Amino acid sequence: MPVEQRTVSAEEADQRLDRWFKRHFPTLGHGRLEKLLRTGQVRVDGKRVKASDRLEIGQVIRVPPMDLAPAPKPEARPIDEREAKDLRARVLHNDAEILVIDKPAGLAVQGGTGTDKHLDGLLDALRFEAKERPRLVHRLDRDTSGVLVLARSAEAARWLGDAFQGRDADKIYWAVVAGVPKPRQGRIDLKLAKLPGKGGERVVVDPEEGKRAVTDFAVVEEVRNLIAWVALKPITGRTHQLRAHLEAIGHPILGDGKYGGKAAHLDLADAPKQLQLHARSIALHRPNGKVLKVEAPLPAHMKATWAHFGFAARPEHDPFRDAP
Repeated sequence: MPVEQRTVSAEEADQRLDRWFKRHFPTLGHGRLEKLLRTGQVRVDGKRVKASDRLEIGQVIRVPPMDLAPAPKPEARPIDEREAKDLRARVLHNDAEILVIDKPAGLAVQGGTGTDKHLDGLLDALRFEAKERPRLVHRLDRDTSGVLVLARSAEAARWLGDAFQGRDADKIYWAVVAGVPKPRQGRIDLKLAKLPGKGGERVVVDPEEGKRAVTDFAVVEEVRNLIAWVALKPITGRTHQLRAHLEAIGHPILGDGKYGGKAAHLDLADAPKQLQLHARSIALHRPNGKVLKVEAPLPAHMKATWAHFGFAARPEHDPFRDAP
């Protein structure tokens, strides 16, 4: 296992360093971790740290070779020029502080077991004129497409982390779901808890042990009470929140077999097979008082769904477009 540099995401912020290692390297004993810390082999942003230190979004953790704990994420392979060109073509916004890209469906944001290609390993292609590589400040599921924000400096990573954890980042998603939610507009307020499993981490509704998760939704269009195009505005940012919430109210996202099972796959020969979830837009409230709004076009597989069912993907059809 070579030395790795891992970026702390928004979901990992404010947790202890030893708990971060426990999650990513479950077979690494605490004693072994303490030795790696004492000898300076594990560092955060190049500095020596303690096991009890809490992580901040955008920080970079140095992970040394560890024979007792094979890395769940292999070292990213070298970036070829074609990959770099394709990624740069997906840049939706670029300024001194922020990069916004249109993440393709199928590309993981960070590595894990069996994942040798991921966005975190391609970020050097997005340096442009900057001295440092951009930093991840939030995540999208592998099969979710659309708007993803990157910080171009440690300072930007800090305020962006606060924005995503607070109410200064308004995200809108588009999804196609089985059936038509009733009422057609409302709020899902259900606590979610994480469950480990062979098929990867998933979350479930858990009123007792779960963390509060809130999603606003609105039906935009429907087809014969069979499916609906739904706009979603997550108020909180829990793992798999939208997928778990929609499944919980009986309207799983099409193509989401992990959460919806058979109900997520229509019994039609030409029904969409890929996950129909797209991070459509974001409005970021910057420290200078200005608001940055960015939208991502539908990916090819969802354009095909829109065409097949006759949806009209016009901005004025988005009920949350002008929401504060």
